[in-house]
Amino acid sequence: MGRVKNFNPEADNNKAVTAHVVPFVAWIFLMHMLGDPSGMTYAIRTAMCVLLFLFLRPWRWYPSLNIRNLPLAFVVGVIVFVVWVFPESPWMPEALRNFYMKYLMLPFFKMPEPLTEFVYAPEVCGWPLSLVRLAGSAFVIAIIEEFFWRGFLYRWMLGHNFLEVDHGKMSVAMLFLVSLVFGFEHARWLAGILAGLAYGWLYIKTRDIWAASVAHVVTNLLLGEYVLATGSYVFW
Repeated sequence: MGRVKNFNPEADNNKAVTAHVVPFVAWIFLMHMLGDPSGMTYAIRTAMCVLLFLFLRPWRWYPSLNIRNLPLAFVVGVIVFVVWVFPESPWMPEALRNFYMKYLMLPFFKMPEPLTEFVYAPEVCGWPLSLVRLAGSAFVIAIIEEFFWRGFLYRWMLGHNFLEVDHGKMSVAMLFLVSLVFGFEHARWLAGILAGLAYGWLYIKTRDIWAASVAHVVTNLLLGEYVLATGSYVFW
């Protein structure tokens, strides 16, 4: 009989931590290391992080997507998209829009400077790189973020051997704390916090990291389509 391989929970946990954290850290690192944004630098960042994610396979510690969770995931994704875009849309009264942009975005107490360079516009970088920007936002970083923020960090804060923490374990304090940090990763920090709460609630309710990922994908895909359709490159 063949020898039974010893199971080491600590080693498995360490592998899982690496698989969840490294693609996200690589995305942030490359964002700073590649310098000024452009269609090509975004394409390079996207390609490298896709390869890392596929190599490390963080999804191996999760069940497959439950199809029954898709309708709720889609609804959450659409709601977050509306929350993200509406405060800066023409439908928002100007006084409220200006208040939002001055006080509820980073940097605090300062109106954002008008965007003068549209580096991801098709007429600037070409349609192939614009579509890579759309795909990278919707199908790469959205999924990487869900595995990091919800799959790893939320559960890790509930127990350092995070693989043993139930996907459906609710901690209002930890959900809010992780959503707070997630929100301040974005210039639109208030919308980011609300998005983090929505994705986190969905993950806990469904116990399905793929449901949260689908919701995030829907949000970012709609946002990218909105950007390309309206020229609102401030969101990119």
